[in-house]
Amino acid sequence: MWTDIKQIYSSIWAFALACPILFAIPVVVEFIQHAVEMQAGMYTGPEGAIAAENEPSRMQFGMLKVLSLLLPGYWLVRFMMFDRSAILARSIQWPAIGLFAVLFALNGAMSAFTLFGPDVSALLGLEDTAETTFNVVSAIVLQIITIYLFAWFVAWPLGNGAIGPFRSAQIMQGSFFYSVGLFLAGVLPLMVVHYALSAAAIITGGPAFDWTIMAVDSAVVGFLALSMVASSVIAARNAASRKGVSLLPEGTDKPQTA
Repeated sequence: MWTDIKQIYSSIWAFALACPILFAIPVVVEFIQHAVEMQAGMYTGPEGAIAAENEPSRMQFGMLKVLSLLLPGYWLVRFMMFDRSAILARSIQWPAIGLFAVLFALNGAMSAFTLFGPDVSALLGLEDTAETTFNVVSAIVLQIITIYLFAWFVAWPLGNGAIGPFRSAQIMQGSFFYSVGLFLAGVLPLMVVHYALSAAAIITGGPAFDWTIMAVDSAVVGFLALSMVASSVIAARNAASRKGVSLLPEGTDKPQTA
């Protein structure tokens, strides 16, 4: 696993250097959201953070940020699976772009429902412990389903429409726990840094300190977006290799590599 973990981080650094403009898109969007949060007083202290949490403009830019974080699902997947080719990563090819657009729309719709839709636990009449339990269990179930869909998320941006959700689950079967460990190793370190920087901006410092922290955090979020995708690519690639399946479209002679 250690080799795969190193490939996650080497791949995201390589992508950021090879495709700096693509890497910068979620970074810039994240910084804009931070600017909105600063304007709303989110980093003036714990009370300000609570008051600004559901501020409308923050939620709207939050949705824009979520959409920007989905974009590496096309670029980085292709970069890693096509031998780190920046040209193929950036290229708009059919049917790959059409298949990715479907994934983008589905994930975007789910994110919009999460941000702006009704509270499902409230609709079910759940309160207190029951509400907390429901939310935790729902999050765990959703993450489990996501792991089994990794092969789908990788195959479609490559133009392989033959691997859908059910085929993806078959490919990932037997690789679940390894994939979970890989995903956690790729995501948790940067996630901890992200939340630590946010907490530092809320609790300590003045405007100059907060702006500096937010600039650093924006870059961290950019790498975090990449690490989530890179983890899923390597997990899906390994699972497919164990099953003797190629995630690439039939007839493609490019190597599956990170």
